[in-house]
Amino acid sequence: MDPEQQSLQLGQLHSEVTGLLGRAEALLTTMLQPWRLYQLGIIVALVVLAFLLRVWLSPRMKAWMRSLEGRPKWQLRLLLIIHNRLTLIFFVLATWGTVAVMQQVTWPSRSYIVSIAATIATAWLLISLTTRFIRNTFLQRLVRWGAWIWVTLYFLGLWSSTETVLDSVAFEVGEFRLSILGLLQALIITGLLFFFARIILKAAQGKIRTNKDISPSMQELIIKVLQIVLFGAAFFLGLKAVGFDLTGFAVLSGAIGIGLGFGLQKVVSNLVSGVIILLDKSIKPGDVITVGETFGWINSLGARYVSITTRNGKEYLIPNEDLITQQVVNWSHSNDFVRLDIFFGTAYHDDPHEVRRIAIEAAKSVDRVLSWRPPVCHIVGFGDSSVDYILRFWIEDPTGGLTNIRGNVYLALWDGFKEHNISIPFPQREVRMLEDEDPSQPADAVAREAAGKAD
Repeated sequence: MDPEQQSLQLGQLHSEVTGLLGRAEALLTTMLQPWRLYQLGIIVALVVLAFLLRVWLSPRMKAWMRSLEGRPKWQLRLLLIIHNRLTLIFFVLATWGTVAVMQQVTWPSRSYIVSIAATIATAWLLISLTTRFIRNTFLQRLVRWGAWIWVTLYFLGLWSSTETVLDSVAFEVGEFRLSILGLLQALIITGLLFFFARIILKAAQGKIRTNKDISPSMQELIIKVLQIVLFGAAFFLGLKAVGFDLTGFAVLSGAIGIGLGFGLQKVVSNLVSGVIILLDKSIKPGDVITVGETFGWINSLGARYVSITTRNGKEYLIPNEDLITQQVVNWSHSNDFVRLDIFFGTAYHDDPHEVRRIAIEAAKSVDRVLSWRPPVCHIVGFGDSSVDYILRFWIEDPTGGLTNIRGNVYLALWDGFKEHNISIPFPQREVRMLEDEDPSQPADAVAREAAGKAD
């Protein structure tokens, strides 16, 4: 930008700011007229009245809300919303009531400022209620305060001058021009599009998750794709709506994408691995899996990681790449049936036919062991001090845990063996002390002495 254009723009900005300040000064001068000063006094009195009413009603309303038990949550939330905005609600009601009375007893112009205050307060109340749907606290406050400032300037008649000033402050590079007004419009339009995209996504997500004809893996994939499409479309439509040239942005985003591809290889690898997992349906929410030393069931499939909850309540976030490159045991991939093996041994003097029968009956007595897939017991070897057996049984609820069912079967074996006098051997050691040996002498000296006596 050459110096002449810069000087021209600065002069234009100065004139616009001067005009805005002049309008604000004229508005303030108009307010100081006697017949309008008493309207300002009425507004201040109504603010004090609304505050006092809130102080009087708030503790009583809290006590009444605590006494409401068994009511639906939406009713309690509505009461809490009303309680948090009692001052503004009382001010709106009192101001409109005052305007109605003043229009009946005096000229309409004598209640003009009070009616403007009532209109602004009503707009503030509506904005406060509608912005509650924004979950992000920072974004909620930003939108709320921005909307409050806009409606205040609009109803005071200062928005047109403010708009001109904001549009005159701009950043220009060649044909590209970005003003403060354009930036604010982009943020507002994009924020609204994101808000509606979130509503559409939640509605579609509820429909997809309740559809039993779609597998859990495909549900997650459809939701992720829909999320990318909706929020991507909201972002680009927001930029297009305020006049951004998306052609140059596409070239820039391509260059940025190449740079990020080299710098964020792990992130991209996890994203691609997540898509592969959703497509091949190898794991899905609710499956019981083992990854390395981690055993648990899947809570959710994320874009970067899989959430796994173990039996002790710990939640592990396993990167998607590990599920592709490492060995994964899916205990419920094609079905929920799992066979478990436990090993034990009995003494040699116990009848192995009787031991096998008792072991099978003990396994059948445990609740979670399947009876229609009966347990089996086999001899697997003759050990140093015991006959070794393997007991195999099936379960269909691995989400209920594996260690606990093994423990219950071992306990049933113990009770069965104790009832039928089946002994479980354990290694024993025997230590013998030789009387002729002198522990103070080395072993070789004792041997030589013994050999001399033999001669």
